[in-house]
Amino acid sequence: MTYLDAGLDDLSSISSDGPDLLVILGGPIGAYEEEDYPWLANLRSLLAKRIAAKLPTLGICLGAQLIASALGAKVYAGGTRELGWGKITLSEEGMSSPLRHLTSNDCHVLHWHGDTFNLPEGASLLASNDSYVNQAFSFGPNVLGLQFHPEVRARGFDRWLVGHALEIGSTQGQSASGLRQATADHAYCLELQARILFDEWLNRLE
Repeated sequence: MTYLDAGLDDLSSISSDGPDLLVILGGPIGAYEEEDYPWLANLRSLLAKRIAAKLPTLGICLGAQLIASALGAKVYAGGTRELGWGKITLSEEGMSSPLRHLTSNDCHVLHWHGDTFNLPEGASLLASNDSYVNQAFSFGPNVLGLQFHPEVRARGFDRWLVGHALEIGSTQGQSASGLRQATADHAYCLELQARILFDEWLNRLE
């Protein structure tokens, strides 16, 4: 497994057909901010080539937005900042997908974004909530985009709180202590269910 930091490591070193699985994680910038973060264009190009080749690709938060952009969909600032734990509602296709595991056992997921995207042409909507319609989508069997964060764990969550202290402080109704308590309440269930989700999705890959 190789981990690269965008903006620090050379993303051009990634061959589009090299990794068995490419995972693009989140970040506090917009997928449309290429002028300030020029490496976004390279990342989008990499994603477009992998998607065209039908190679396994997973995007979380910003990663999902970049997949949507690589597929020609618009990514833009949303009407509200969604920050905190909550449930998702699955579409009919979502109910038959591995995401169904995230609605078991009163499971909540972590939302942490202010941007959203249009559903790419040819993609299948899998999940929504009251704040944003497009919370998860698939594009064929090998590409999955998740706007929310299924990867979060209670252990190490304070890194999120420290790294985003200003954002938390400027979000009405949120505080570090409140998010810490909600994470203590929900992260264990999410960790268990997300492991099942990812195991099933990987086993379904063509």
